[in-house]
Amino acid sequence: MCVTKNFYFWILQILGLLGILVLCLWLALRPGSPHFTITNFSVPAVNDSNTSDHGIIQYQLDIKNPNKDSGIYYDDILLIFYHGVNIVGNNTISSFTEGKNRSHQVLNHFDVDNPFWAALRSAILNATAELRVDLSTKVRYKTWLIKSRHHGLHREGDIPIGKDGKISNKKKKVKLRDASK
Repeated sequence: MCVTKNFYFWILQILGLLGILVLCLWLALRPGSPHFTITNFSVPAVNDSNTSDHGIIQYQLDIKNPNKDSGIYYDDILLIFYHGVNIVGNNTISSFTEGKNRSHQVLNHFDVDNPFWAALRSAILNATAELRVDLSTKVRYKTWLIKSRHHGLHREGDIPIGKDGKISNKKKKVKLRDASK
């Protein structure tokens, strides 16, 4: 380290080192966003010969906290499912807390009413069905007993559905990605 003869340059060096230290701590402790994945998606009884006026879609949402040093407080999570431009169903998952480096699974279902059920059912039987899911919520991170401000999260994903009424991609799950703005 160079020797300074002026008091002001010495103070400037100390402030520069403190600034670098604060930057390193901020980069090391900055929490990452949670990961959302839809698994075990199914449309039961789609092959029945009787045509009912509504159907039920079941899904499992896996929520993973990738942070080793931060817990996450979730507000209500809103899921909206679209077939084309039509909303076929929605769900709200109540607020909850997820600990450090943990995961949470939500098994849920929603009803699809006519006329959307008829269009979705025929698309599934033709193996051309695809649902889009939109997820919206706000989260707060808790690091070292300090809660952050609310951060809005918007995720989306496309769920291809095969003739059997299940996810038709290779991995049998759909990871939700950042929504385009």
